[in-house]
Amino acid sequence: MFFINKVGKNRVIFGIMNYLAHIYLSEGKRQLQVGNFIGDFVKGRKHEEYPKEIQMGILLHREIDKFTDCHPIFLETTELLRPTFGRYSGIIADMYFDYLLASDFKRYNKSRSLTLFAANFYLSAIIYYKWLPDRVKGFIFHFIWTNRLKQYSTYEGLEYSLRIMSHYKSSAINPELSISFLKDNEEVLRSRFNLFMPQAIDYVRSLAFE
Repeated sequence: MFFINKVGKNRVIFGIMNYLAHIYLSEGKRQLQVGNFIGDFVKGRKHEEYPKEIQMGILLHREIDKFTDCHPIFLETTELLRPTFGRYSGIIADMYFDYLLASDFKRYNKSRSLTLFAANFYLSAIIYYKWLPDRVKGFIFHFIWTNRLKQYSTYEGLEYSLRIMSHYKSSAINPELSISFLKDNEEVLRSRFNLFMPQAIDYVRSLAFE
């Protein structure tokens, strides 16, 4: 229980960075995607100030976080990372999961490439820009300009995101070490992710966020 609380605390401190997985699990619904995307920036009952479908996206974000933080595969993954990354293991695991999704995106979305999927979300973010929290408005155009969702599909792009975290959140996050660990352990990480993701998809569908 202490470990799960610890992961949750780090999510609050850092803000989740696995944007792609959250957006993907919104099943292509624009307002649901936007709500899921901003979920870490809307606390308590503040979600009630948003349009209904964005509210649902915010609540879906919270459900996905709870599901992930307590899932045995995610906990096993953080334990694998713990000797190297300590209390940041949950954050690094989140980042790895986005890389694993992005780099094998066709496995989970046979009808649309990652490039088109990302472009469609960027359009959603612009359409509903007025509903983005100020902190999100502060980075969204840079996020779009650098094509952050597509960047998650490469080592270089993931390292770029980790450098942003290291600069703005904590210098204890080591981008070079994170990429080196990923390269050395990608096979086992990918096998775990490919077991986890279908279960996450089924869980979200069971919630009937429509």
